Amino acid sequence: MDRTHGQTEQHEQPTGGSAPAAPTAAATPAAAGPARVVSLTAGGFALTVNPVDGSEIEPLRPGTEPARPAKRAAAARAARAAAARPPVLPGPTAPARPLLEREEERERLVRLLGRGRSVRLTGPSGSGRSALLDAVADRCEGLAPDGVVRLSGYGQQQPGELLHTLYATVYESDQQRPGRAELLARVREIGAVVLLDDLEMGGTALDELMRATPECAYLLAATPDTRAPSDDSHAEEVFLGGLGKADCLELLEAGVGRPLTDEETAWAGDLRFASEGLPLRFVQAAALLRQRDELNHHAEDDEEEEPGVFEERPRDAVHVPLPTLAEGAAPAELLASRVSESARAALRIACALGGELPHHAHLPALVGDTHADTAVAELLACGLLTPVGTRYRLASGVARQLEEVGYGDTAPEEARTAARHYAWWTGHASVVPERVAAEADAVLAALAGADVVAAVLLARTAAPAFAASLHWEAWERVLRSGAEAARKAGEVAEQAYFHHELGVLALCEERLDRARAELETSIGLRGALADKRGTVAGRRALALVVDGETAGAAASPPLRLEAPGAEAGEAVTVATPAAAAPKAAPAPKAAPVPKAAPVASEAPTTKVAPVAPGARVAPVVPVSAEAVTRMTPVVPVTGRSAAPTTLSEVFEDAFPLNPKPAPPAAPRPAAAPLPAPGRRRFVLLAGAGALAVVVLGTVVSLALSSSDSAPPEQGPAVSSTPAVTESATTTVNSGIDPAPEPPVSAPPAETSAPMQSAAPTPGRSPARTPSRRPSPTPPKSPPTTPVSPAPTTADPSPTPTATGEPTPTTTTTQTGTTTSVSPVTDR
Repeated sequence: MDRTHGQTEQHEQPTGGSAPAAPTAAATPAAAGPARVVSLTAGGFALTVNPVDGSEIEPLRPGTEPARPAKRAAAARAARAAAARPPVLPGPTAPARPLLEREEERERLVRLLGRGRSVRLTGPSGSGRSALLDAVADRCEGLAPDGVVRLSGYGQQQPGELLHTLYATVYESDQQRPGRAELLARVREIGAVVLLDDLEMGGTALDELMRATPECAYLLAATPDTRAPSDDSHAEEVFLGGLGKADCLELLEAGVGRPLTDEETAWAGDLRFASEGLPLRFVQAAALLRQRDELNHHAEDDEEEEPGVFEERPRDAVHVPLPTLAEGAAPAELLASRVSESARAALRIACALGGELPHHAHLPALVGDTHADTAVAELLACGLLTPVGTRYRLASGVARQLEEVGYGDTAPEEARTAARHYAWWTGHASVVPERVAAEADAVLAALAGADVVAAVLLARTAAPAFAASLHWEAWERVLRSGAEAARKAGEVAEQAYFHHELGVLALCEERLDRARAELETSIGLRGALADKRGTVAGRRALALVVDGETAGAAASPPLRLEAPGAEAGEAVTVATPAAAAPKAAPAPKAAPVPKAAPVASEAPTTKVAPVAPGARVAPVVPVSAEAVTRMTPVVPVTGRSAAPTTLSEVFEDAFPLNPKPAPPAAPRPAAAPLPAPGRRRFVLLAGAGALAVVVLGTVVSLALSSSDSAPPEQGPAVSSTPAVTESATTTVNSGIDPAPEPPVSAPPAETSAPMQSAAPTPGRSPARTPSRRPSPTPPKSPPTTPVSPAPTTADPSPTPTATGEPTPTTTTTQTGTTTSVSPVTDR
C-alpha cells in the first residue's frame, strides 16, 4: 500500500470477508474494519484469538482433534523457500557477486552433509558465510527426502521456536501448533538438510535441537564468539577465513566494473592487510571507487560545459582522490555521505531501530518520500546492508560507525514515528498476520524505543497478529513489553489484557505455574474495573489450569520403596497396596527366647510377621502402581516379648527411666518376667549417695588435719577404714531408701557360711571389727597414720558384733561421725 496516498495495492486486498479499508492514512484500528477473530489449535486446546476482550481457550471437543499432518510436496517446499528469501527490491537488478576461493570449502561441506554429518561453519562477520550457504543449498537439493530447509537463528536462544519453524516448513499444518510431545514425535521423522544461518545459541541448547532431529544433517553458520556445541554432538568444524590477494583484486574489479590502476592496486593490497581479506570490506571498497568515478566524471563534464549564470557550481575542477586506508577500513561514514537523502533517512531509521531496516514498502511513509523504496537497493549495493532471513539489517560495524558521526541523535523521534506507523499498519484489516510476522524484528525494535503511549497502542494491535501467525516467541515478547508500558502509563484495562494473554500463552505451552500467576493477576485487575466479560474469560482459563494441575498430580506415581532385608536392631519399611491384598500364609510361631537374647525379627515393623530362626521367608508380593508407602518410626529394640501396641509402651521402650509403670502386656507363657520398673532408679540413687559420702569424708578429713585444735580426749573412736566409714554413713542415709543396698565403692565379700567372718581378699585390707576401746591415736589423714587391722582370721569363732544386731559401739561410732561433721558445716 502507498502509505502516502492511502490506496490499497493488489497484494493487500481485504481477506476473510472484512470490509475495505477507509481511504485515509490516519485510520485507526477500530475504523479500519471489524476485528480479526482467528481460531487455532494449540496442543489439546482450541484457541480463539479475540483482539477485543482477550483470547478464549477451551479443550478440544471429542471428534474435533486434527488429523495427522502430511508432509509438503517438493513444489510446496520450493514455493515456501522462495517466500522465505529476502524480497526483490525495486529498480535495476544488482549483478551477482562471484564466490571466490570457496570451491574447496563448498565441496567439503557437500561431502560431509551427504554422509549425514553435521558441520559448524565458523567465520567472522563479513566473511561470506551466507553466500557459501546459498552455494551449498544448490548442491544439496536431492540429498535428503525432505529437501533443504533454510532457517535463521538470529535472535534465537532456545531451540523451541526453531523446532516449530522446522515443523511448519516440512508439514502442512495451517492454523495448528502442536504440543511439545507431538512436536518432538513429528520432528524426529524429518529427514532434511537444515541450513541454519546466523546461529547465536550453542552448548546444551544446540545439543537439544540436534537430539530432537536425529535424521537431519545440520550446516550451522556462526561467528567465532558463539558458544560451541558439546563434544557429544560430534559436529565437524570448518573455519572460513579471508581471501587471498589475487581474489581480493578480482572481487574489487568485479565490483567496480573496470580494470584497476596501479595506484588502486597498491591501495587494495594495503586494504587487504588491514581487513584480513574479508569480502565485505572489498564490496564496500568497490562502492567507494564507483562513487569516486562518478564524482570525477561529473567534474569532467563541468569543465566541458560553461556554467550558467544562476548555477552555484564551482568553476574550478576538483579531483577526488583515493580514500585513505582508515576510510577503507571503516567506510560507513564516507559511503553514507555520498548516497541520496532518502537513503540517509533510511539509515537514521535503522540506527533508531537497533540496526533493523523496515520493509521497503514502509519507507515512503516513514521517510516522507514516494521514491524512498529505492533506497534499500542503493544501500545494499554499497555494502551497508546485509540480508538476514526475509529482511535486511545494517552490516557488521556499520551502526557503530554511523552513530559516532551523529546518525543516532534523532533516535527517539524516529522510534516514536516508527511505532505509531506500525500500530496503524498491524491493526489494519487488509494486512494478513503472516506479513506482520515477517516484520516482527522491526516491530519489536520500534516497541522498545517508543514512549509508553505509543508502545501500549502498538503492543495492543500487534499481539493478536503475532498470535494468529503462530510466531509465539514474538507474541510473548510484545505482550511483556506491552504490560510494562501499560503499567508505566497507568492503563489498568490494557495491563489486564496483556496479563490475560500471557496466561493463555503459558497454558498453551503447558507452563501451569506461570499461567496461574498471570491469570490471577488479570482477574484481579478486571475485578477492580468491574469488567464482567473479561473476568469470566479469565476464570474459564483458570479452571483449565486447575484441571491440568489435578491431572498432573493424579498422573504422577507415588513413592514406591522395596522392602529391604531385615537386619538386627532395625525397623523395616515396606510398601503395601492400598487395595486389599491377598493374605500370605501365616509364618510358624517362634520358639521361646530368653530375655538376654532378644530376637531381631521381633523389632517393631510394618505389616511384617515375625520370622522364627530357621523358618522359611515368604517372597515379597510385587507392588502395584497404586501402592501407598507407610512409614514406621524406628525405636530402640528392647527385651519386650511382643511389639508395642500403644503409645505408652513405645515411650516406655524409648525412655526406660519413666517412674510410671507401663501397663501390663498380654501374658505369654513363654516370655520371661519383666524387671521391676523402679529398681534401676534405686540403684542409681544408692550409687549417688555413696559417692556423696566419699566426697564428704574427704572434706572432713582435710578439715580435721588442717585444724590447730586438738581432738577431744574422751571422744569415741572413729575408724579410719574406708569400708567402715562408708558402711556407717550408708546406715545413716539408708532411711530414705525403702531397702538397704550394698555400697557401690566396696565390692561385697563372699562368705563361706552364715554368721562367719569373711576371709581376707589378696591385695586388699580386711574389714575392721568395731572395738569398745577408744583408739589412742588421734584421727589424722590416712597416709600419715595407717591403722593395722586386728587379725580376726585366726579365730574361726563368729563375732556377734560383725553380723548380729547393731551394738552400742556402732551407735557411738555413728554419733561420733555426726559430731565430727558439725564443725565443718558451721564453717
